[in-house]
Amino acid sequence: MSQNDKSGHLGTWLKAWAKDPLKVGAIVPSSAELARAMARLVPPDRPGPVVELGGGTGVVTAALLAAGVDARSLVVIERDPALHRLLVRRFPSVRVLAGDATDLLDLLAPLGLGPARAVVSSLPLLAMSRETQRRIIEAALAVMAPDAPLIQFTYGLFSPIDRRALGLEGEVADRVLVNLPPASVWRYYRSNGGAGG
Repeated sequence: MSQNDKSGHLGTWLKAWAKDPLKVGAIVPSSAELARAMARLVPPDRPGPVVELGGGTGVVTAALLAAGVDARSLVVIERDPALHRLLVRRFPSVRVLAGDATDLLDLLAPLGLGPARAVVSSLPLLAMSRETQRRIIEAALAVMAPDAPLIQFTYGLFSPIDRRALGLEGEVADRVLVNLPPASVWRYYRSNGGAGG
């Protein structure tokens, strides 16, 4: 990616942040190191699509593709119109859907996909109400295979998801100290059928 491309992506990100900082969640996009840490947690040898929530400028999308996720099996959800347009231009082979993660079931229904092998989220859950968080996580669980991981990063010190209320087990799978700010990557599974910790 050229320096001009990076500057353009950052400019789009900053405009989205200025318009609605709580929805975007951070003043700078996630680092490549954080994106790679998230992508490494996607099971490489299972069938099914990978769903990314909150595509932003495409840092995680690019890491997922670099980690071997087939563009045809990757679906990215982005609600901000400018970021959605950016993702469509950057990743013409990836299905990039404009919409809200709370509407995930409706967004994915026309695609006729099987259960997802992973959901990878960059959404700022800690900036959302508990009800919105619950709706997003329940929608993600509804599209996932029973043993699929839900991968979520946070800048917070604790789990960004109420595991007990949502019937999940979870663990910090990686810490990325070189990110600004430092981030933890959590991996969650359903309590009754996952392989989590």
